Amino acid sequence: MLIPRSPFAELINNRFAPWLEEPSSVTRILDLCTGSACIAIALAQAFEDAQVDAVDISYEALEVADINISDYMLNDRVLPIQSDVFSGVPGQKYDLIVANPPYVDAEDMADLPREFHHEPELGLASGHDGLDVTRTILAEAAEHLTDNGLLFVEVGNSMVHMEELYPGAPFEWVEFEQGGLGVFVISKQQLVNYFED
Repeated sequence: MLIPRSPFAELINNRFAPWLEEPSSVTRILDLCTGSACIAIALAQAFEDAQVDAVDISYEALEVADINISDYMLNDRVLPIQSDVFSGVPGQKYDLIVANPPYVDAEDMADLPREFHHEPELGLASGHDGLDVTRTILAEAAEHLTDNGLLFVEVGNSMVHMEELYPGAPFEWVEFEQGGLGVFVISKQQLVNYFED
């Protein structure tokens, strides 16, 4: 099980301002690559009227997620779903999709500090450039977002590869007051426009 180290906490505490103008309008949220569901739980607490689907490919991760969801008494609002990215949520639409996929590239995997050696490679590595899962998310996210929906994805140090792979893409890189980098936001319309060209 991965130990959570995501800068998403700051975004969640700010309810995704300034990008999300009306937090009260958010009724459906998808947390991709949920792991232990810490982000999904925080999302449910920040958006009290929203249903949160917590998706992960790992059955073992979802067992831990289920325990955590129960501990926070959110079983009625946070649903753990075993799924390879969007495959387990066909036809579903979300106002907000948050993704913290594996994004460590092959070079960085070889150089990770010892503390990471106890964590599952499935939750860290994502191909040569660290973007295998992110490519899938970007290719399929628009069909799972509502018209005004937003996608936030953490790619960490792989942001350099993102800019090379998607030149001119309208990714807005989030600047964090409390530190952290490698998180971008993109709207459904921006996804549609960029990938249709």
